[in-house]
Amino acid sequence: MGWLLLTLQGNPMTSSMITPTVQVNGWRVPAHYGANVIPVHAGPNRIDVNCRWLRPYGRASLETTVPDGGQVPVFYAAPMHQFSRGAIGHHKQRRPGGIFFSVMLVVVLALVVAVFALPFLLV
Repeated sequence: MGWLLLTLQGNPMTSSMITPTVQVNGWRVPAHYGANVIPVHAGPNRIDVNCRWLRPYGRASLETTVPDGGQVPVFYAAPMHQFSRGAIGHHKQRRPGGIFFSVMLVVVLALVVAVFALPFLLV
């Protein structure tokens, strides 16, 4: 027997209000943002994590071998938007989708400024 030290990076205010779904070897396990200690059988294990908002997104999978009596750290970072995959690994992960999110934010802000500035420019 061993343990997965799964860290779901973020919190309900910075990621998703709904906690990501975690499956270990096909079985759903309860998890929350922050550190989670999950007992597993020693040997190969598969971790699948995804977020959910109207549909599953941010899917990420990792296959790892847990030594008998040992611990394996696993980190998951949800994406910044629904059109990107999540990031999972043995070290702290960066949140995917930051460039797309930033570009879309700039486009929306430019449109808002244009809508409010256009009437003053036409006078």
